[in-house]
Amino acid sequence: MKRKPLKRTQALQPLSREHHQGLLLCWKIRKGLGTGVDPCRIKAYVDWFYENYLFTHFHQEEQFVFPLLGNEHELVRKALTEHRRLNRLFSQKEDLTRNLSRIEEELEQHIRFEERVLFEEIQRTVSTEQLQSLELNHQETGFQENNSDPFWL
Repeated sequence: MKRKPLKRTQALQPLSREHHQGLLLCWKIRKGLGTGVDPCRIKAYVDWFYENYLFTHFHQEEQFVFPLLGNEHELVRKALTEHRRLNRLFSQKEDLTRNLSRIEEELEQHIRFEERVLFEEIQRTVSTEQLQSLELNHQETGFQENNSDPFWL
């Protein structure tokens, strides 16, 4: 079954581009694990990605996006719970192969949830003024790839 492309309001487009980088991280983890790359190499890249990119992305969503619906909204509570879970997974250092697999699965599910459910709800219910405020306040994280060990190639 083919999905129709999601139409994103201009205010949410930078976040969707950031989500694309997160989906690429999931692909890189799958590729590395699938080709037998040492999990320590993958974890080093995952740690770099989290520290330099994903942590800030989560913070900006929590500061500027989630308040648009309110932190008590059931979809926002779900997203916040997933952020906490992902933060814990990224900080774990034991059983790397299993943990990397869980990061890959849960991060992809989280991004799909935000794109297909949460952002759709925001676009459907939030005022134009609120979206304009988001656009003014959110600063897109410019992604610069770390090619020091491109294990996924």
